[in-house]
Amino acid sequence: MRFGFLFGEVITGLRRNVTMTIAMILTTAVSLTMLGGGLLAVRIADKTENYFMDRVEIRLYLDDDVSASDLECSQAPCQSLMSELKKTGGVVSVQFVNSTEAMKEATEVTFKGQPEMIEMIQDTRLPASLRVKMTDADQYERIFQTYHARPGVQQVLNDKEIVDRLVSIFDGLRNAAFGLALVMALAALMLIANMVQIAAFTRREEVGIMRLVGATRWYTQLPFLLEAVVAAVIGSVLAILGLLVARPMVVDRALGQLFDSNVFPHVTGDDIAVVALTIAPIGVVFAAVTAYATLRYYVRE
Repeated sequence: MRFGFLFGEVITGLRRNVTMTIAMILTTAVSLTMLGGGLLAVRIADKTENYFMDRVEIRLYLDDDVSASDLECSQAPCQSLMSELKKTGGVVSVQFVNSTEAMKEATEVTFKGQPEMIEMIQDTRLPASLRVKMTDADQYERIFQTYHARPGVQQVLNDKEIVDRLVSIFDGLRNAAFGLALVMALAALMLIANMVQIAAFTRREEVGIMRLVGATRWYTQLPFLLEAVVAAVIGSVLAILGLLVARPMVVDRALGQLFDSNVFPHVTGDDIAVVALTIAPIGVVFAAVTAYATLRYYVRE
């Protein structure tokens, strides 16, 4: 097979249908960018869940009377609650945090750098709490049913609910990105099919002559398939560049403060690389399969 001839045919085909080629490249790029955004959302959601799951606690907030009168959890009902919790199956540790310690944590950790929030709570007595570390955060319901109505307990909360809400944000972004990617993929499919059919039609005489002198069907149709692949490769490169540009200009600007506050883990270069190595082959294979199917079922000569 003469590769010079094959290369020339591919370039000629791309130039001959330049507007459709550009449309296919851009459609493929947008489709893969949406797919890449969805995959990034999945990675951030997984990293967020893994980041917080080791820190998830069940918190038993004590009522005002207990919070004000028992600063060391040395009296009933706080002492008995702590004792029972430590004996409960699946409990790793139980930590008592009094009102003073809760306020210190709120001002120095939770709302650090947020003076308006600190001012809002500074005259408030924060409740004391028992922080329960479990082997499995899904055991929250059992702890809740056992302790939510006990004397001295004001409220039982589970940090996992907060983690689930954070993860659900990225689940929504993922679903939206995948939905847009699917729509764009259908558009790319139709563009590829049309481009291959038009290219084959405009060169039907050349193909006919080549077939008469003994060229195989595969040899005559390979340039059309490669045209689609080349366009997909260019679209994949543009999609990867789009993700690289979107990270500092869109993602970091929108979520930068949350990243810096360790609410969400950072989107790293490794994340972009993994996504790039996923979407590029998908784009190329998608284009190749679509072009082959078009040639196989619609171009008979």
